[in-house]
Amino acid sequence: MDILTEALSSMRTGHPTSVRTEGRAPWGLRLPPVAGAGFHVVLYGTCWLIPLDDAPGGEPVALSPGDVIFLRDGRGHILADHPSTPAEEEQPGQYRSSSPIGTVTVGGNGPRTSLLCGNYHLDQGRPHPLVRQLPEVVHLPTRHGRHPELSAAVQLLGAELENPRIGSTGIVPALIDSLLLYILRAWLEDQPPAAAAGWAAALGDSAVAPALTAIHEAPSAQWTVESLAERAGLSRAAFARRFTTLVGEPPMAYLTRWRMATAAKLLRESEAPLTTVAARTGYGSEYAFAKAFKREYGQPPGGYRRTARAA
Repeated sequence: MDILTEALSSMRTGHPTSVRTEGRAPWGLRLPPVAGAGFHVVLYGTCWLIPLDDAPGGEPVALSPGDVIFLRDGRGHILADHPSTPAEEEQPGQYRSSSPIGTVTVGGNGPRTSLLCGNYHLDQGRPHPLVRQLPEVVHLPTRHGRHPELSAAVQLLGAELENPRIGSTGIVPALIDSLLLYILRAWLEDQPPAAAAGWAAALGDSAVAPALTAIHEAPSAQWTVESLAERAGLSRAAFARRFTTLVGEPPMAYLTRWRMATAAKLLRESEAPLTTVAARTGYGSEYAFAKAFKREYGQPPGGYRRTARAA
């Protein structure tokens, strides 16, 4: 069971959207907040990511070729050739539809910077704690041999966007879709083992990781703290403390969270009847499931399904 893939899948509510941004100095582009999580990949040239004035504690980040930026909450920000360059909002005439993705062109006649910009549609109302524990801005340089798989994905994207050929229309969206997993895996693997905390530590912990895998593999099983502790090889109290410290919530709270996330995904993406959804998430009756789901999501399962389909 791949917990990272499962966690992201539970949050995703649509396909990524993206655009290629071509800037020639001097250029500055003010980008509004987006639903989900934003990302930027520097394909060519250099630039700066500058937090908006109301962003607490944010400092400009210098970006080089191959760098990847992940914005956990899709916060608004500025991209520019230099922190002192005035920023403008995107104008309709700056966008040009093209294949495999559209292009926004900004700036003057100076040195060129090319970026892939976009956002992943994630349910930020109920973020998985793995994503919630990320920094607001994740900066991943890929030069000098760092993050080789992420670097390879960036290079492939750059090649397909710079020289589109037969198949690019299918290849580029698939690469962008995979990029999110490469980004999060690179960040998790960047955390020093001795200093790792939260989910970065939980996924490698000899006691907590097996319990998380068990919950993800079989959310319908009648897990208890005792049965999970047995898998971890710890006493009930020691396991509960360790799990809560690393994951950020007690084992049974996380079990309920994962059951509800699994149910919401089934309601959004399948035609399974409510009795089936209830059984696959550990509830013995449709009534008990509907009560738990409404407590978590504020509406009954049928209403949630209709709203999700309409959106």
